Amino acid sequence: MLLFVLSRSMRALVTVFSSSLLAFIILRAMPADPVSLIVGPFANEETIRNLTEDLGLDLPLHVQYLTYVRDFFQGDWGFSYSVGRPVRDHMLALLPASAELALSAFLIAVLGATIIVIITRFLNNGPIDVIIRLFALLGIGIPQFWLSLILLIVFFEYLGMLPGPTGRGAEPANVITGLHSVDALINGQWGILADNLRSLLLPSIALALAPMGYLIRLLRANIMDVEQEGFVTVLHAKGVAPLSIYGLHILPNAFLPTLTAAGLILAQLIGGSVLVEGVFSWPGVGKYVIDSVLRQDFAVVQAFILLSAVVYIAVNLLVDICYGLIDPRVRVS
Repeated sequence: MLLFVLSRSMRALVTVFSSSLLAFIILRAMPADPVSLIVGPFANEETIRNLTEDLGLDLPLHVQYLTYVRDFFQGDWGFSYSVGRPVRDHMLALLPASAELALSAFLIAVLGATIIVIITRFLNNGPIDVIIRLFALLGIGIPQFWLSLILLIVFFEYLGMLPGPTGRGAEPANVITGLHSVDALINGQWGILADNLRSLLLPSIALALAPMGYLIRLLRANIMDVEQEGFVTVLHAKGVAPLSIYGLHILPNAFLPTLTAAGLILAQLIGGSVLVEGVFSWPGVGKYVIDSVLRQDFAVVQAFILLSAVVYIAVNLLVDICYGLIDPRVRVS
């Protein structure tokens, strides 16, 4: 098991540094000059030269890269000139909003996919199964920003049922976790909880539909494979209730391969909600990155790319280790 963990960890480290190198190269290849963007068009040569030295942009590229990686893992993610504070401090302040949105979308995707697949396979209804497969394909194929706009037009503009692009709901009186809905639940503030859940619903659905479609297809295929196993035939022959067969035998075996996908989806949702946050004016890291791109604040973009890669790879590593603990065949392979 130790060899398995070390092998996965080494792969994760290689991937992290590859991602950091890619982010460094892409941002350095962009035509915009960060120094000129900071000091403005009327700065003199001495000011430009001093800032270039302060930012380390006069150093060789390999030294800049090593400094960038070292500073990132030491907690120095650069300075955001668009908001006038360190990138790390501002991102950490916005992270709870992004985490709340990502976790809500994750719960909708996983629970929705599991319930839909179980019902359709348990009923074994042909037309309903076809509709669910079309729904899964539609969910995977619809761009998230387009779906966000459609949801706003229908449920906010036309029906007036849900809030528009106004960001999060009201902040609870006692902030504990930074997740407004969770804090409101802990404090027993039911009105604030309802307000936050209403604000979360549309962006969470927009973010959850694509992973839900993917999980529906994956879980449906896994269940169909398990249904063909010999032990399922034996259970049917013994007269075990179909609900018990699905709940106690088929679903646990079918859900195991879905564990890896679910973990990666969670990591992707945490770092990949940029467009949805922008459409709904959600005050999270994604919206901050969009604003930074428009303002050409490249320190923010560079930190976000590497942070997203680290989160995604860390979750992937954790899922791999858990999967190896659950299934010995993974460790052997």
